Amino acid sequence: MENSSSPDKKFRQYHPYQELNVPIKTLYNLPTSPEFLFQEESLAQRRSWGENLQYYTGSGYLVGAVLGAAKGTAEGIKAAEAGDSAKLRVNRVLNSGGQTGRRFGNSLGVMGLIFAGLESGVTHLRGGSDDVLSSVLAGLGTGAIYKAAAGPRSAAFAGAIGGLAAGAAVAGKQAMKRYVPI
Repeated sequence: MENSSSPDKKFRQYHPYQELNVPIKTLYNLPTSPEFLFQEESLAQRRSWGENLQYYTGSGYLVGAVLGAAKGTAEGIKAAEAGDSAKLRVNRVLNSGGQTGRRFGNSLGVMGLIFAGLESGVTHLRGGSDDVLSSVLAGLGTGAIYKAAAGPRSAAFAGAIGGLAAGAAVAGKQAMKRYVPI
């Protein structure tokens, strides 16, 4: 393989697989379909409980952190006093945004963790039936568990809010699938 880039042919291009007779064109062809360790995994049309746990916890933390940072930043801007220097104002805004974002992110991350565990448990107890009822029951349980320390009345109210929110989220997802062509 005497390819050269200069006209006097003193150099050749480096080819690490020259002596191995390896088909370079197909060397790095990766599969486009998911690969499963067990055949049973390929039959399931939903994420596993571990994937759900990571997805709901991570997305809950991310959304909470962004919303909390925005709220904290707005509070930091409002809390600025007339005699503050620019350095002090920036410090106040960053501290407020970071503190509120961290608090909201942790709260929503924990809610996602509880929801994912309950949804997987309810789906398993119902014989693998993953439908609206599983999500609503998981939302109801999530709200009740999250506010259980505040008393039974708060837990019942939070459970109702969680069930309604989960039902609305599932209904919204189904409406998006049906009416929004993506």
